[in-house]
Amino acid sequence: MGLVDGFVALFSSWQAVLFTIIGTLIGLIGGAVPGLSSGAMISLLIPVTYYMGPLPALAMIYAVSKSSDFGGSIPAILFNTPGTPQASATQIEGFPLTRQGKQGKALRMAVVASAQGDVFSELLLIFGASFLAIYAARLGPPEFVGIYACAFLIIGGLLGKSIVTGLSSVVLGLLLSLVGTDPITAGERFTFGSFHLFDGIGLVPVLLGLFVLSEVFEKAGDTKAGAAEEAVAGTPTHPDDSRLTWSDYKRVFPTICRSQVIGSGVGILPGLGSVVASFVAYSEARRRSKTPETWGKGEIEGIAAAEAANNATSGSNLIPLLTLGIPGSTAAALLSGVMLVHGIEIGPRVFETSHDLVYGIFAAGLLCIATYFVAGYWGAAYLGRLIARIPSRVVYPVIFLTCYVAVYSTEQEVFDMVLMTVFGIAGFVMKKLGMSPAAFIIAFILGPGLERALRQTFLLSDDGLLFFLERPVALLFLAMGLVALVLRLRRSRKA
Repeated sequence: MGLVDGFVALFSSWQAVLFTIIGTLIGLIGGAVPGLSSGAMISLLIPVTYYMGPLPALAMIYAVSKSSDFGGSIPAILFNTPGTPQASATQIEGFPLTRQGKQGKALRMAVVASAQGDVFSELLLIFGASFLAIYAARLGPPEFVGIYACAFLIIGGLLGKSIVTGLSSVVLGLLLSLVGTDPITAGERFTFGSFHLFDGIGLVPVLLGLFVLSEVFEKAGDTKAGAAEEAVAGTPTHPDDSRLTWSDYKRVFPTICRSQVIGSGVGILPGLGSVVASFVAYSEARRRSKTPETWGKGEIEGIAAAEAANNATSGSNLIPLLTLGIPGSTAAALLSGVMLVHGIEIGPRVFETSHDLVYGIFAAGLLCIATYFVAGYWGAAYLGRLIARIPSRVVYPVIFLTCYVAVYSTEQEVFDMVLMTVFGIAGFVMKKLGMSPAAFIIAFILGPGLERALRQTFLLSDDGLLFFLERPVALLFLAMGLVALVLRLRRSRKA
């Protein structure tokens, strides 16, 4: 069985186990720092993975992305300041419970719902991805062109302030992915005579600039993290206020089950992400509630719904990456970047070429869930109070300096530091214009794959684009992307 092989691979390497636990703790702490996204944390760690083996590197990055989803709920519940955007739904019911002195119950409910949703999603990934990969391996270059186009249309339509800004982010990412040497003719493309660009634009400067440096520029003057300690928490009046009872869990169990299905379904679709999943699940739970008057005032069922759906996306959004080579989220795109760094093939054949490695990552995901469940259930409140004492004027200068040390350490090139600064400014401007750095980076990573599939398609036939009329599967994916774009356009017009 593949999962057994994965656990054998994981526990045969003490580095893989150690870095899975370290990644989990980093994700918890980073998620609990308001304004520091999981994308920023992973981007900071990617230079470190250059000096690690494939399994420890991927296990650490995967653990960071999973545990940060729960970590963001800690300041949302304790200080009314979401650590991550998806924790905003948790904040609605979490902070009112804190004001009532029930912060212990709220935090324990959050970690239990997160872990249960995460396990469901992970099992779906383990048993579903390999099954779908069997059929995905039979697809040819035209079908992959259709899949890439579908993904870009969905991601561009959903991410960004509008369809125009979202698609502009995708197009910009695709254009910059062409910089370097043509893989067939060996001619220079958009290098402007600079030998630094012959091999293309480096992934690390782009990631650190877009996700970390731009975050520093945007958040350095934000005083919310420093003001978190001023939030006033109520005093528990009953022993049950600080613990999660069996009756509490039994009451919300159906909501957790329903929400984890919603989160997993949303996670499979490229571009939607955990923010959409958490609010959809929260809204559905509130709609079904028999006591809607208690919602917004500290309803623990709302925390369960948001957190179960939030964490249920972490495993399922890897399914399109491992079966089709299409990252379904920013975290999946960054994980694919680490896979490329270590020379691992992305797509359905990864289950053949890197069987033990893939299932080792799955095993690391389950270890990560167990680790953050233990740490969160008994230590979330202590971590929250510790984070509250660290002012943002200390956090962001340290991150700023770490960016330059990290980018220089990878290739020892000053040019990479300049490039990172350019992308940091570009990322800041993109956010101000409503463009999507996430859509940009996904297109930037997938650009070479689209170019390769498109050229192979033209080599298969002299009919050009008319060849797609003979490939119904490719047309189906193109139609799905166009339908998603039209639906988004209709919603935008109604709004």
